[in-house]
Amino acid sequence: CCSFLIKGARVGRIDAFVQSLDKNFMVPVGGAIIAGFNESFIQEISKMYPGRASASPSLDVLITLLSLGASGYKRLLKERKEMFSYLSSELKKLADTHNERLLDTPHNPISLAMSLKNLDENNDAAVTQLGSMLFTRQVSGARVVPCGSVQTVNNYTFKGFMSHANDYPCAYLNAASAIGIKKEDVDVFLKRLDKCLKTSRKEAKKEKSVNEISNSNTGTEQLED
Repeated sequence: CCSFLIKGARVGRIDAFVQSLDKNFMVPVGGAIIAGFNESFIQEISKMYPGRASASPSLDVLITLLSLGASGYKRLLKERKEMFSYLSSELKKLADTHNERLLDTPHNPISLAMSLKNLDENNDAAVTQLGSMLFTRQVSGARVVPCGSVQTVNNYTFKGFMSHANDYPCAYLNAASAIGIKKEDVDVFLKRLDKCLKTSRKEAKKEKSVNEISNSNTGTEQLED
C-alpha cells in the first residue's frame, strides 16, 4: 500500500490518508492515524483537535506497539498475508454456493468484495438488512454497499456512496483481512455470513409471495367492482 501512496503523491495529489487502528494496529475501535506528505498540513489537522476527547486510543496504540515490538508486528503482517489467501479462497467457495461471485481486485491485498446481485437487486432494504444482521452477530469488520446510493455531505453529492465507483452495477459486501486475524475468525465469519444470506433470501421470498398475493387480491376486487 505504501508504494501506491508514494506514487499517488508523486504523480498526483494526496493531502492525507487515514489508517484504522483496529484493522492496522489491533487496537479497539475508536481511533485512527492521519498521515500525509506535508507536515504543515498534518499540523493544521492536529490543531483542529478539541482536546476534550479521550486519550485512550493513543494510549492503546502505545501499549500495543510496545508489547508487540518490531518482530511481533512483522510476524502479524506475515500472518495477515497468509490469512488473506485463505479468506479469498473460502469466500469464493461461499459466493459460488449462493450464485454470487468474488470480485476481481488483484491490486488490493487486504480487502475483498463479494457481489450481492441475487440477494434482491431491486430492494436496497434487503441489502442493508444483511449488514445489520451481520453486525448484530458481532461481525463488525464487514460492510455492505447498496447499489446506486446517493449522499450529500457539505453540499457535495456523492454518487454510489460508500462504493468505489459512481455507478457500480450491483450491491456488494466488503470484507478485510485485518492485522491479527486468525483462521478461526475467518471460519466463524463465513459461517455467520452463510446463515445470514440464507435467512435474507427466505425473508425476501416470503415478502415477495405476500406482495404477489396482495396484488392478486387487489386485481380480483377491481374485477368484482
